[in-house]
Amino acid sequence: MLKQIIFIIALLITLGVFTYTLLNLIALFKLTKPFPIKDFGKRFSMMLTVAFGQTKIFRKPVIGLMHALVFWGFCVIIVGSIEMVIDGVFGLEKSLGFLGVLYDVIFASGDIFALLIFVFILLFIGRRAFLNIKRFTGIELTHKNHLDAYIALSIIFLLMFSLLGMNTFYVLSTSAGDLKGIYPVSSAIADLIGRGEEDADFYQAFWWMHILLIFAFANILPYSKHFHVFLSVPNVFLSRLEPLGKLYNMDNITREVKMMMNPETAFAASDGNAAPERFGVKDAEDVNWKNYFDALSCTQCGRCTAVCPANITGKKLSPRKLMMDLRARMKEKGPFLVKDKAFNDNKSLNVDYFSAEEIWACTTCNACAKECPININHPSLIVDMRRYLVMEEGSAPSGIKAAFTNVENNGAPWQFSPEDRLLWAKNM
Repeated sequence: MLKQIIFIIALLITLGVFTYTLLNLIALFKLTKPFPIKDFGKRFSMMLTVAFGQTKIFRKPVIGLMHALVFWGFCVIIVGSIEMVIDGVFGLEKSLGFLGVLYDVIFASGDIFALLIFVFILLFIGRRAFLNIKRFTGIELTHKNHLDAYIALSIIFLLMFSLLGMNTFYVLSTSAGDLKGIYPVSSAIADLIGRGEEDADFYQAFWWMHILLIFAFANILPYSKHFHVFLSVPNVFLSRLEPLGKLYNMDNITREVKMMMNPETAFAASDGNAAPERFGVKDAEDVNWKNYFDALSCTQCGRCTAVCPANITGKKLSPRKLMMDLRARMKEKGPFLVKDKAFNDNKSLNVDYFSAEEIWACTTCNACAKECPININHPSLIVDMRRYLVMEEGSAPSGIKAAFTNVENNGAPWQFSPEDRLLWAKNM
C-alpha cells in the first residue's frame, strides 16, 4: 500500500510538471500564424514510411540501422512502461500478463532491444567523444548543446541498465511457474549471477530506478534537443506534402492582386479582417505554428547542414542553426509576448539571430529538407524571412535589386527595352 501511495504521488508530480510545460508551449504556439493541414490519408502513409519505417535514416546504412533499432526498441519497451504505470497505480504485478503469447513476444523483444540499445548508446557516446564527426560541430553548437546530448544519452543508458536489472532480478526472485513473460537476455544474466536472498529487494530497487528515470526523462525532454523523442512522429505526420521546390503564395499579397484586378471579387472574398501587420517573417511570432513545431522537433543532428551546398562552400548558412535560433528566440521573447502582445526588446529573429548574409546564402535547393529524417522544411522559412527583408525593409543583394528594377521598368529581369526584345532574331 505504501508503494502504491508513493508511486501515485510521484506520478501526479510528473504529470503536474509536464502539464505546466505543455501549457507554456501552447501559449507560445498561440503567438504564431495559422498553417492548414489536410490530406490525412497521405500524411498517415508518410508517417508509417518515414517515421516508423525510418527510411530516411538509412541513407547512412550502419549508423542508420543502429538508430532505427533504438527507435523500434523504444516502441516495444514503452509497452512495459505502460504496464509499470498500471501496476504502480493499482498495486498490481505484471497486469498485462493476461495477453499470453503476445505478452511473451513483446517482453522477449523488449528484453533483447534493451541490450541492443544499451550497447548502441555506449557506441553513440564514444562516437561523440572520440570521433571527429564534422556535423557534430558548428558555431551554433555551444558547450551547453554538447552537454545536453551527453545527458540525454546517459539517461537512456541508465534506463536500459535499470530495465535489464529489473528483468534479471524479477527472473531470479520469481519461481518458474509464476514467471510472466520471456526474458532471454535477462535470464542469461540471471544464470551468471545465481540466486540470492536479496533478489526481491534488488528487483524493487531497479523497478523504482527505472520508473523514476522515465518520469524525470519525460520532463527533461521538452527542454532538451531530444524533444524529438515525443515530436518526431507527429512532425512527420504534419510535414508538407507538396513538392519541396514549391513556394507558398502569401494570402495577403494574393488579396491585393485580386483587388487590383477585380475589386468586387476581392471584397466578396474578404473575411473583413484588418490588413496584415507584416509581410514575411521578422521575428518568432511571425512564423506559422508548423515552423515552430519544426524548431522544437529538431534533434540538431546536422544532416541538413552537412548537405547544404552553401555551408559546404564556406558560407555562414547552417539550416540547423535556423531551427535552433527560432527555438531560442521564441524561448527568449515568447513569455513576454504572452503577457504583453506589444512587447518589444528591439531585437528580432531576422538579422539579429539569423543574419541577412545567412538568409541570402540559401539557394533554395531543398537539400536540407530532403535530408532531414523528420521532414523539417528549412527553405520555406528562409524564403519568408527574405520576403520581409525585400517587402518591408527594401533590403536585398545588389544583383537582385537590379533584377527587381528591370522587371519594374522593362517587364523582364534583363536590362533591355521591351521594344528591343526580338532583336536577337533580326537576321534569322
